Amino acid sequence: MSQYILRRLLGLVPVLFGITLAVFLLLRLIPGDPAIVLAGERATPEQIAALRTQLGLDRPLWLQYFAFVGNLLQLKLGNSILSGIPVIDEIRSRWAATFELSIAAILIAIILGIPAGIIAAVQKNRWQDQVTIAGSLLGVSLPVYWLGLLLIYLFSITLRWLPPSGRISVETGFNFQPITGFYLLDTVLRLNAPALIDVIAHLILPALTLGTIPLAIVARITRSAMLDVLSQDYIRTARAKGLSNYLVILRHALKNALLPINTTIGLQFGTLLGGAILTETIFSWSGIGSWIYEGILARDYPVVQGGVVFVAIVFVLINLVVDLSYALIDPRVRYE
Repeated sequence: MSQYILRRLLGLVPVLFGITLAVFLLLRLIPGDPAIVLAGERATPEQIAALRTQLGLDRPLWLQYFAFVGNLLQLKLGNSILSGIPVIDEIRSRWAATFELSIAAILIAIILGIPAGIIAAVQKNRWQDQVTIAGSLLGVSLPVYWLGLLLIYLFSITLRWLPPSGRISVETGFNFQPITGFYLLDTVLRLNAPALIDVIAHLILPALTLGTIPLAIVARITRSAMLDVLSQDYIRTARAKGLSNYLVILRHALKNALLPINTTIGLQFGTLLGGAILTETIFSWSGIGSWIYEGILARDYPVVQGGVVFVAIVFVLINLVVDLSYALIDPRVRYE
């Protein structure tokens, strides 16, 4: 097991190298100049040139890239061009918000998607199956930005049931001191019930918006995996032994269908971390996604590079955890 983990970690090196190169080059292809954004459109060419020299933007691209990689190996992600705040400090203050939102979204996908997929497989070609298939197609097809705005209009503006944006209301936030950055956990640690209710209310809409696509995908994969398992001989044998339908489905069928479901959940969770940009922007969620979006608009190279590399590292580590979990789900899996 330890040798397998070591090989996988070493295999991440070329992956991360490719990610850093792609991010660096693609960011330079975006029209615009950070020096002009920072100096303003009325700045003189001399002022812009001096600012480019100060920021190191006048050096050849290959020198800029090697400087970026060298700093990255030393865990130095640089400072934001606009704010001057170290990128690593921004990541420390924002990563918990993105993780909290992603965890809530993937839990919605698991809690609703797996039962929906099981029911669709058991009730194959019946109305329950047709509803699940149609719902999953609808969930994948709906644009995230459109769904988020629709939910805000319906539940925040029209019905006034839920807040439209933010992680916590202004009034509650004045008297709330976070500990870990995970507001749900912090409100429990502080024994602050009103703040807990307020945080949950702010989390519902963005979590529903972000979790729609993973929910649809998990439901479809669960249905497909369950159909494959339900057609196996050992399932017919279990039924012939007189086991209840409940035990056959959950103990025998679902347990053997968990590997593809587990893989899908892991990949979707990793995708949520990087795909939360639109959701965080729509709901003014102060996480990594909205921060990267602001950096892209401002041509803030250190912010975008540091944020994307952080998300990429988390994504590949999640994939490693998913791979290691196979042995826990299926004892037949061995890492030689």
